[in-house]
Amino acid sequence: MVKIVAMGDNVVDCYLSQGLMFPGGCCLNVSVFLRRFGASSAYVGAIGRDAAARAIDAALASEGVDVSHLRHLDGPTAYCVIGHRAADRVFVTFDLGISMFAPSETDFAFVSGFDAVHIGQSSGLDAHLPRIARDQRLSYDFSDKYTGGKIAAIAPLCFLASVSAREDTREHALALARQVIEAGAAWCLVTRGGRGAMLASRNAIYETAAARADLVDTLGAGDTFIARTLFGLVSGEAPADFMAAAASEAARTCGYFGAIGHGTPIELGVDIDAIRAANPGL
Repeated sequence: MVKIVAMGDNVVDCYLSQGLMFPGGCCLNVSVFLRRFGASSAYVGAIGRDAAARAIDAALASEGVDVSHLRHLDGPTAYCVIGHRAADRVFVTFDLGISMFAPSETDFAFVSGFDAVHIGQSSGLDAHLPRIARDQRLSYDFSDKYTGGKIAAIAPLCFLASVSAREDTREHALALARQVIEAGAAWCLVTRGGRGAMLASRNAIYETAAARADLVDTLGAGDTFIARTLFGLVSGEAPADFMAAAASEAARTCGYFGAIGHGTPIELGVDIDAIRAANPGL
């Protein structure tokens, strides 16, 4: 069985429209999606000891993700307050809580036993990427927070580098993919929202259209695409096959609230009603 670990960010996404909080964060999401796609997956991160942490614990346990290296620390679990316009998310406010951490020697030894390690740009772990990539295939999500300098520094470490296109055109996506590949990544995934996605290597480019979706909530669609692509690459599937599967899975994610579901009533140490009142229409 393919074994992939995600290390880094987590959060509870608090939906004003629903009054519910959903476990999330790129790395947590990817660990869950990988497990759903058939991998043996693990999540390495840090949460508090509060209601948000209990919601995350329960979701990961029900999904069968290995949480043996999930830290429980004193302090608040990270949260993000989210509104919606139609099905598109609107980020209102956030607090990283105690989610930022430095990997221990035990963590490094743990992740070295997997087929690949996924880390996101919002995880605060960039300084540790060279060591992780030395011993393991690295998947890294730049999201849309990339610069030429950051690509030049991190892409050479990557088995899979994922980026979110900032412009709608195919030409932009193609140029971005080429930039990342020429910088040294083995594979580059460019997600393009409703225009699908592009996967590039030095020798080939694969493209897929977005699958038809009954849009409820777009949060987590990109993480779904990354997880299915990484699973396909590590499993040795044909790119055309796993790209089409990734598009279908991303569409499925758009059909329910929360990146991975598992909504529970919002229970945070902040005044959600005041935030709701200050953001009418969300």
